Amino acid sequence: MTGTVLTLGGIAAASVEALLGRYGLHLQILEPGTEIPGSYWGEREAGLQADRLYARPDTPLHSILHEACHFICMSPARRSALDTDAGGDDAEESAVCYLQVLLADALPGVGRDRLFRDMDAWGYSFRLGSARAWFEGDAQEARLWLRARGLTDAADQPIGRCRA
Repeated sequence: MTGTVLTLGGIAAASVEALLGRYGLHLQILEPGTEIPGSYWGEREAGLQADRLYARPDTPLHSILHEACHFICMSPARRSALDTDAGGDDAEESAVCYLQVLLADALPGVGRDRLFRDMDAWGYSFRLGSARAWFEGDAQEARLWLRARGLTDAADQPIGRCRA
C-alpha cells in the first residue's frame, strides 16, 4: 500500500483545505512522523476529532476524503461528540464511499479515476470487485441515501453542506 496511493503531500494541500472548509471541517496538517490524533486505523491514516481532520504529508488522500465524508454524513448529534470512531451503519458507510468519489472530482489533479485506483489498492471491498464497478453499477442505495439527506442534488453533485 505504501507508495501506491496518492498522499496529501502529493497534491496542493490548500485545495483540500478549501474543499473541507466548505463543510466546516478544518484540516490540521501535522509534521511527518507525528502521531495522528483521532485516527481510527492508526499509522498514517487520517483522524477526526470534533471539527478537525488530522493528517500528515504521508496520509493517503482517500483516507482524508473518507473521514471527511463521515463528518459530512453523520447526524449533528454524532458530529458534536466526534472523537476517532465516526460510527454509522452500513448504508451510511456506502454513502461515505460514494461521496468521497464525488469530492475527489473537486480536487485538481485527483478525480474519481485516481480515487478508484487508490481505494482498490488500499483494500476497500465491494461486491462487484472494484470501487469503479460498485460506483457505476451497484451504488444506487448510496446515491439515494445522500439525496434523501440533502447532501447531493438531483444530478448527484455535492451540495456543499453537512447533514442537518
